[in-house]
Amino acid sequence: MLSCTKLLRRCLSSTASSSPQPWLFVGLGNPGEKYQHTRHNVGFDMIDAFAQSQGIPMTSVHCKAFFGEGFVGGTPVLLAKPQTYMNLSGESAGPLAAYYKLPLNRVLLIFDDMDLPCGVLRIQPKGGHGHHKGLKSVIYHFRGNRDFGRLRIGRPPGQMDPKAFLLQKFNKLARERIDSAVQEGVEILNSIVANGLTECARSANADQKYKHLRLQNLPV
Repeated sequence: MLSCTKLLRRCLSSTASSSPQPWLFVGLGNPGEKYQHTRHNVGFDMIDAFAQSQGIPMTSVHCKAFFGEGFVGGTPVLLAKPQTYMNLSGESAGPLAAYYKLPLNRVLLIFDDMDLPCGVLRIQPKGGHGHHKGLKSVIYHFRGNRDFGRLRIGRPPGQMDPKAFLLQKFNKLARERIDSAVQEGVEILNSIVANGLTECARSANADQKYKHLRLQNLPV
């Protein structure tokens, strides 16, 4: 019987039109215990939760990232948590996409966003960097190409310095919202694999819009 890795590589190298194209999901964050479960590391949290739900071990190191590979419903899925620190995330994401020869419409970045209430998710098929330095690094290493997907979560309140806020751990209420959002994110990632980014964005963003309205003025 072929191992998961060998079977995945066979799918990646296959030119048959019937072979499903892989997805690369990259969660952004900072490495080390100091930053675990901080507001800036929700991308790592999402990747860990998805990997656990699918039984995908994140024990390999590839292109400066903790890396895992497996299948979701017969579709190859690659998972990565760059260990370069947030502001240099492109040094990992760029080589990973190039190594697997992936079109950028099969790449999804998962990261915190300063413009969303805590616990609200938003999917975009493409866009700018919105002054997010990790995303800016990824765009640079994609040679300026912005046509890759994003799954965004979180924001700091206006009364606190964003840099200080993002490196804090969540309080109890915010942690509950994030944990709930991470589980919603796992379902969104499953939907992306099954139905594609555009269809998933249409349905998930509609659901998250009402959540946004409920949470935008609540304290965290």
